[in-house]
Amino acid sequence: MTVLSTSNLSRSYGSRRGVDDINLTLQKGEVFGFLGPNGAGKSTTIRLLLGFLRPSSGSASILGMDCWSRSHLIKRDVGYVAGDVRLYPWLTARRAFQIVSEIRGTPLHREGMQLAERFRLEPDLPVRKMSRGNRQKVALVLALVHRPKLVILDEPTSGLDPLMQATLADCLREMAVDGHSIFFSSHTLSEVEDLCDRVAIVKDGRIVEDSNLNRLKTQAPRIAKIRYCDADTAARCEPPPGIVVTRTTGAECELQLTGEAAELNRWAAGQQIEDISIGPPDLETLFHRWYDVANPLGEDS
Repeated sequence: MTVLSTSNLSRSYGSRRGVDDINLTLQKGEVFGFLGPNGAGKSTTIRLLLGFLRPSSGSASILGMDCWSRSHLIKRDVGYVAGDVRLYPWLTARRAFQIVSEIRGTPLHREGMQLAERFRLEPDLPVRKMSRGNRQKVALVLALVHRPKLVILDEPTSGLDPLMQATLADCLREMAVDGHSIFFSSHTLSEVEDLCDRVAIVKDGRIVEDSNLNRLKTQAPRIAKIRYCDADTAARCEPPPGIVVTRTTGAECELQLTGEAAELNRWAAGQQIEDISIGPPDLETLFHRWYDVANPLGEDS
């Protein structure tokens, strides 16, 4: 079942382009990563999906409903955390659960308190006394408490410590197993790689890659290190085609290969080496190919 779909979705601000020809799909139970540096167009895309902005052209639908004309109906089944969380200073988690229960017409206090305990929230502490991380946790709990069919998160780990990032990831994985869909926007590769089934990379308002993570890993380079018995032998290192020596230091050679390591292992078996280590696929290098060296992925644009 397709939960979210866009077709040539575009939004401009006068002469300035926000996003251009965005084509995405998200299936039921899928955790989808939307990756790119700040300013790439991630938040604009999300605002279009939620009906906060009207497309200049193209279309977007969630649960079979148009994101602009049926936005009020879509929001019943969507949980959302904005990139810049704003909460009333007087609000507590307990009071927030009461308000959300009234708005949605269903009791959510018990589920809310369970999530508050899981995220280590003090239910009666007002927002004005909370740290940035705790305010983020309140927003996350409110987005998840009604068990929405689709969760849209715009850089949700901002302000969270590693333990709470892991807690959030566990919650999202559990929801995906139960058939809920997750749209996870981030500029941090590691959290997308650990959590998501598929990733779209956005640059300058355009999608430059949309692929299953496993397929991307077959395209990503690996770094291998070989230690020879002496420096002279290392200097004569001639690996097979497709494997490149990137650095030689004394008796150690560093090589880069793409794809499976079988060919390297076969070649290494005939070499006079003392040790060999082959690292995992380096998605960081692969993703950085889409961006300028001066503005690598993960830094503000």
